[in-house]
Amino acid sequence: MSETSAPATAAVTEAAAAASGTWRRAGLAGAAVGVVAAGAAAGVAVERLTVGRGMRRKARLALDAAGPYGSLRGLPGKAYAADGTELYYEVDDVEREDAAAAGPRGRRLFGRKASAPVTVVFSHGYCLNQDSWHFQRAALRGLVRCVYWDQRSHGRSGRGVEQTESGRPVSIDTLGGDLAAVIEAAAPEGPLVLVGHSMGGMTVMALADTVPELVRDRVVGVALVGTSSGRLGEVNYGLPVAGMNVVRRILPGVLKALGQRADLVERGRRATADLFAGIVKRYSFATRDVDPAIARFAERMIEGTPIDVVAEFYPAFQDHDKTAALGRFAGLPVLVLAGEQDLVTPSGHSEAIAELLPGAEFVLVPDAGHLVMLEHPEVVTDRLAELLARAGALPAAATVGIYGDTGSTARPGG
Repeated sequence: MSETSAPATAAVTEAAAAASGTWRRAGLAGAAVGVVAAGAAAGVAVERLTVGRGMRRKARLALDAAGPYGSLRGLPGKAYAADGTELYYEVDDVEREDAAAAGPRGRRLFGRKASAPVTVVFSHGYCLNQDSWHFQRAALRGLVRCVYWDQRSHGRSGRGVEQTESGRPVSIDTLGGDLAAVIEAAAPEGPLVLVGHSMGGMTVMALADTVPELVRDRVVGVALVGTSSGRLGEVNYGLPVAGMNVVRRILPGVLKALGQRADLVERGRRATADLFAGIVKRYSFATRDVDPAIARFAERMIEGTPIDVVAEFYPAFQDHDKTAALGRFAGLPVLVLAGEQDLVTPSGHSEAIAELLPGAEFVLVPDAGHLVMLEHPEVVTDRLAELLARAGALPAAATVGIYGDTGSTARPGG
């Protein structure tokens, strides 16, 4: 054992013991999470060796106070799902004042300002909210009409009525119906470009499956970012296969138990904030030196999702299969983009989608994880701008490399 590995191992052991002890005091559900948290302790062991807990807490507070991410707001609105769930959305309209405010940056990104009748609808992923599109929103403001919405039980949307009143599980089809309700309220007329990340991409596929006439009559472009059309039960999340098989058997029950002890679990999650931050970073990003403010921004979104909501949604992914629905997008401009090192929805799932849509542009982003639109925003925004140009929503677009540029590159997949 090396001189550096010995203290690291000790730190892991200390963190694991502390985590397990905290969760044991929270009861059965807490103990279950303690096992998971202890297993993730290695991800933050080195940080624990070099930075004290008080300093880490102060750093999080400083990042929360200074970070500009998630601060963009639009015209608010509400839609109502079939079961009465209140769905919150915001509209960024194309206005002359916004175009002037965009200034040279907007002109460099997309050429001259031109009004477009197209509405771009952004759907976010699991345990996130509409603010996860922060960089793309900043780049597109004043250039094209955009709608950003929070999925049921996420962000500013209401808790799912069916879930709270009848205990009915969430399904991806339910989310597709929610998206249809948002479109009806926020963009009842005109062409549409649908953009979805992770669960949001699955939501877009569900819309195509359940409301095919909407896609046929109005959709002029689709972007599917870090998502999957099915077979998510085979994903191992970077864990050994044998261990993952055990996790698959027990995780649904564990999450259900956690959801029933939400207050205790939330207290425990705060008590093990360092471990939670390590888990978020591992499964969100691949870049070693990701901006700490961006990492904290992602952590804040995810930790804002109550554990009972996490539990309600998880089973839907095991049942998700919208492979057949992809045919609804045939002949449309389609962008399929993935982080090459995504552990949540591996890039192979995006490759499989692209193979079923021969005309799609398939882009792999090196050194990128699941939250590729935050980790390498310039790549995602650039490719999205090109899609919007092909769909007629924007004038011919130049390469985006001005807002949020981290010097990343991407390569066509295939």
